[in-house]
Amino acid sequence: MMTARDHGLLTCRSCGLLAEPQASSCKRCDSPLASRDTASLQHVWAWLVAGLIIYVPANLYPMLRTTQAFRSQESTIVGGVVDLVHHGAIAIAAIVFIASVVIPVGKFIVIAYLAVLLSQPGPKNAHRLHILYEAVEFIGRWSMIDVFVVAILVALVQFDVLASIQPGFAAACFALSVVFTMLSAQAFDPRMIWDATDEGAPHDA
Repeated sequence: MMTARDHGLLTCRSCGLLAEPQASSCKRCDSPLASRDTASLQHVWAWLVAGLIIYVPANLYPMLRTTQAFRSQESTIVGGVVDLVHHGAIAIAAIVFIASVVIPVGKFIVIAYLAVLLSQPGPKNAHRLHILYEAVEFIGRWSMIDVFVVAILVALVQFDVLASIQPGFAAACFALSVVFTMLSAQAFDPRMIWDATDEGAPHDA
């Protein structure tokens, strides 16, 4: 696969405009230009570790605090899924479990897999890696579903002492974890994938 680097040019990561190698910023969007972000993997790991750390309290502390008839109950993410299953709301429980557990954990694994693989020398399946990167980018925009559900419930269920729902500490932790993993994915320089091809060693132009 031919890249801008193979032709002695630079590509703007923001708008895709090609530029001469001596250019320091993009003429169209004024973004800084560089053939490769050499600190990309460091930023990826930093944001990923931060997301992993904050994801722990997101699962240990209550996501929702429900008050009904002077009786309060707190639910963690997994506890809320179990309660939904016990009440027969299997479909909603599945959505919450996928949005809150499967997708975040899957993002952690895929981003770490990409970062580890691209830090190692040798040829790789660039097409498969690019698909994984696109999948992480696509999923990232839907990762806030759980937080939106909590916000909607808090806004709708407010009947003073009869019934109310308040977000727990885990809601803020979960939102931060999603933001950190999105920043981790954005810090990833996909051009590093282009350098690793099936034919052999990475491009060095």
